[in-house]
Amino acid sequence: MKKNIVIEVCCGSVDDAIESEKSGASRVELNSSLFLGGLTPSIGEIIEAKRVLQIPVVVMIRPRRGGFCYTESEFNVMLNDTKKAIEHGADGIVFGILKEDGTVDVERCRKIIEIAGDKEVIFHRAFDVVPDPFKALDTLVNLGIKRILTKGQQNIIEAGMDLLNELIEYAGDRIQILPAGCKAHNVERVISELNIDQIHINSHETRTDRSVSMRPNVYFGSALRPDEGTYDIISTSFINTIREKIN
Repeated sequence: MKKNIVIEVCCGSVDDAIESEKSGASRVELNSSLFLGGLTPSIGEIIEAKRVLQIPVVVMIRPRRGGFCYTESEFNVMLNDTKKAIEHGADGIVFGILKEDGTVDVERCRKIIEIAGDKEVIFHRAFDVVPDPFKALDTLVNLGIKRILTKGQQNIIEAGMDLLNELIEYAGDRIQILPAGCKAHNVERVISELNIDQIHINSHETRTDRSVSMRPNVYFGSALRPDEGTYDIISTSFINTIREKIN
């Protein structure tokens, strides 16, 4: 198995990021609301992550769930969030903006990239819903995007392997393809078949917060009503398993 694989961990909090670094992560992607696919973290999260971590921190810029075609006010929020993330030390910006027809919104993406300056710019899994992934890849290359996060336009990476192989070959050395969705049961196959040197992983476990135990009938969310007495934290055992398998 190839060694020196870059392991990027998708984190929903600073505590996630701390545990990821302790477990051998090479880089973290800092988000909030992973249940919704990952949204922009708070400025406080970014500041604290950069204060305590030694590994690079790339920051998600995504104002809401549900698509990637944003209103003018939402886009202005993205611009401001990007500025603040860079000001507070983000090593890269992770984002994706599409038009209503699902194609890359070149002009809006360019504005984010300009603010990011010399920091890494990564296009997230909005790529997985574009109508023509090869045309989109060319567009992102021309914009100066460094990496594309993708499962090969599928929900699980195994189903996207054929397209991922084609994209990696098509991309050559013009842009990096970062496969998402690696698990303990597939990471060796993914690395071997795609001949890649970096992966994006995410697996959480549940912890208990006993501060609500006196009134367990009270809830604060909406119809889904998640358990108010628990929250998710990155699974260090999962990261360690991944490291063992690839090394």
